[in-house]
Amino acid sequence: MNDQLAALRDEFPGFRIWRETIGDRMRYIARGAGLGISPHTVVTDELGELRAALSGDAAQQAAAKPFETQAPNIARVYNYWLGGKDHHAADREAADSVLADFPEVARVARANREFVTRAVRHVAGQGIVQFIDVGAGLPAAPAVHEAAQQIALDARVAYVDNDPLVLAHARALLAGGPGVTVVNGDMRAPEAILGSRGLRGLIDLDQPVCVLLASVLHFLPADQADATVAALRNRMSPGSYLIISAGTSTGTDPRLIRCLQSAYAHTAPVTGRTADEIAAWFEGFSLARPGLVDVWTWRPSGPQRVPRPEMTRARFLAGVGRKVLVGPGWLP
Repeated sequence: MNDQLAALRDEFPGFRIWRETIGDRMRYIARGAGLGISPHTVVTDELGELRAALSGDAAQQAAAKPFETQAPNIARVYNYWLGGKDHHAADREAADSVLADFPEVARVARANREFVTRAVRHVAGQGIVQFIDVGAGLPAAPAVHEAAQQIALDARVAYVDNDPLVLAHARALLAGGPGVTVVNGDMRAPEAILGSRGLRGLIDLDQPVCVLLASVLHFLPADQADATVAALRNRMSPGSYLIISAGTSTGTDPRLIRCLQSAYAHTAPVTGRTADEIAAWFEGFSLARPGLVDVWTWRPSGPQRVPRPEMTRARFLAGVGRKVLVGPGWLP
């Protein structure tokens, strides 16, 4: 192992490369010796992935999207709506073009983030200690592992994304703690995600797991979204949980959907799904109360921080389901 590290240091002299052991987990870290070096920081538990990240090997990083600042980026636009700082001019322009006519979209984005936190805490409270956050996006506070570990100290989280900026931030900010890994994966290839060594090194799919698909499925064509959810559902063991939030065409102003499609025209499709189609993603799962509802009404805790828009022109649905052991009828 020391010989392999020495070889990497010789191969990439612009990086400091070392190995760390935290508890029973070992990881490798590479950090650029100067500010102009890219990538600046890589954290992974696989030497092969470390070499691929440092070399930019296209074959080994096929799941990763190219870094692009001239077109709006899904994660960066969402970060802007949340009040974050990780965005560029193209992201702000696209985000503001939506907010100009539909200012409530930013409130919905914040309500969705708060739903994720509540849902993760709820699931952790049911005894689940394994989480897979698919399409994780840029880190937001509290992160999924922080919310889960507030309830279950031994909770483990795999963050999955294929955006190079998201991966860099996640590896630098999230992968430092115990029970956390970052996986380069595309949600359109769920079998590859579930079979990746990085994920399987932390997550045991033979045991109950919680899969998060928060605010991502509407960025896929309908058939791809359905196939992704079905593949993930089929690999989840009984007792597992599914957390989903997504924009819906049911009750949403059609002009908003067209506005979003225009804003993301060069980035990703925006697909409006009906409430019934979103409910179908929970096939084989029993929905926790209150069911599939508007995102800000899913078990709000205390006074709602995100006010409900006066006009419900932007509907965003959320639900938490448990894979049934025998049949329907489970009510937590």
